[in-house]
Amino acid sequence: MKQGILIFLNGASSSGKTSISTELINQKEILFYRLSIDDFFNNYYDFINNKFPDDPPKEIDHQVVSQILHDSIFSVYHSTIKLLLELGFNVIADTIIDNDKRFNEFLDQFFDQPTLFIGVICSEEELIKREQTREDRQIGLAASQFSKIYCFDEYDLEVNTEEMNPTECAEKILSFIKSNKEYSVFKKLRKRNVSVS
Repeated sequence: MKQGILIFLNGASSSGKTSISTELINQKEILFYRLSIDDFFNNYYDFINNKFPDDPPKEIDHQVVSQILHDSIFSVYHSTIKLLLELGFNVIADTIIDNDKRFNEFLDQFFDQPTLFIGVICSEEELIKREQTREDRQIGLAASQFSKIYCFDEYDLEVNTEEMNPTECAEKILSFIKSNKEYSVFKKLRKRNVSVS
């Protein structure tokens, strides 16, 4: 069975990843499924809030929550993407990699998969402006992510969402896929050193 294609859109919050994903899903030439890490977290928190609506009896440190919960949810997210790819589905990963640990985990799972690594480029100034006009984003999130998200200097393809609308970005991505060029950049990336504090 032929493996599915993984499209990894690398961009900060408000860069336009979801809008591009929607356009890719709506076109009729190649079938895609979008998997968002937000859905995995939201579904879990909905479950917890419905099952355990009371406030917890004690405060818990955010780092402890991350160690117990976040790593596990990311693991299930990565495993779900991998399963769908093995089944032959084409997947758009709607997530961010904002630290070296997450990057290494993602690389471990997908370096040997057909992964199209796409830079969704947008200036910090424009990200801040977009964030302020939205009602569903924490102010300051895009700026806090900017240098971590855009630390890569090579992509299979770049789309600039200040110069192109989501439809044009999706068309550029589809043209690249149909050109049968090799998706080579993700295979060349190397693990990063994780600092231990």
